[in-house]
Amino acid sequence: MKRWREGLAGGSFFQKQAPKGMPDWIPTRTFQTWPREGGTRMVDFPLVNSRDALLWMVQMHCIDMNAWYSRIDKPDRPDFVLFDLDPPDGEFALCVRVAHLIRGALEEFGLVSYVKTSGADGIHVLVPIARRHGYDETYRFAELLARKLEAEHPGEVTTEWLKRKRSGVLVDHRQNGHGKTIASVYSVRPKAHAPVSTPLDWNELTEDLRPQDFPMSVVLERVARRGDVFAPVLDGRQSLGAALRALR
Repeated sequence: MKRWREGLAGGSFFQKQAPKGMPDWIPTRTFQTWPREGGTRMVDFPLVNSRDALLWMVQMHCIDMNAWYSRIDKPDRPDFVLFDLDPPDGEFALCVRVAHLIRGALEEFGLVSYVKTSGADGIHVLVPIARRHGYDETYRFAELLARKLEAEHPGEVTTEWLKRKRSGVLVDHRQNGHGKTIASVYSVRPKAHAPVSTPLDWNELTEDLRPQDFPMSVVLERVARRGDVFAPVLDGRQSLGAALRALR
């Protein structure tokens, strides 16, 4: 739960443990976590699988919903590989170009990908996979492909974590680690005009597009007209085996 208890001006904080007083009709699931400060602890995570549970999260000052990449029946088996693209300030068009580079590289391995705006400043490229790969494999695959593109497109693609050392769009493979979360598809983001993390067809991802083009009213109309174009991401059948062997 990413909570904005004092509003946007007051900043946010993450709360993993289900809060006291949460309605008993919202189920929880207990998983082991490894806090940054060290050690380990068991956490009861809220399972937000209903409209009413979602509304309760909003009431608890959650704006964007930050979900795991895996489901509760197989928590160690993610549904997708994520390429999280973070562009330099004011260079969203470059971010679009890099997203298409990733798509092309994936197609060379016979892998289909899907794209969505993050709703903030970047782009998420997702590769739906069969639920038999662990986070170690998805992390390694994302890292190897990101470093390959960095070598082939210097100045456009980077894996450098430190912002002051970057040149180009960060393709952040680290976001594939176990327990990582991203703003889920259709999340409203805590930004001016409330942009939404919006799934797109690849032909819609043009260099003149901006995340702010997709406020709530536009996205609701898109869903009513086109349905959920993100649905295939949760029904993956692709294997990473051959691509991983080739990259290694």
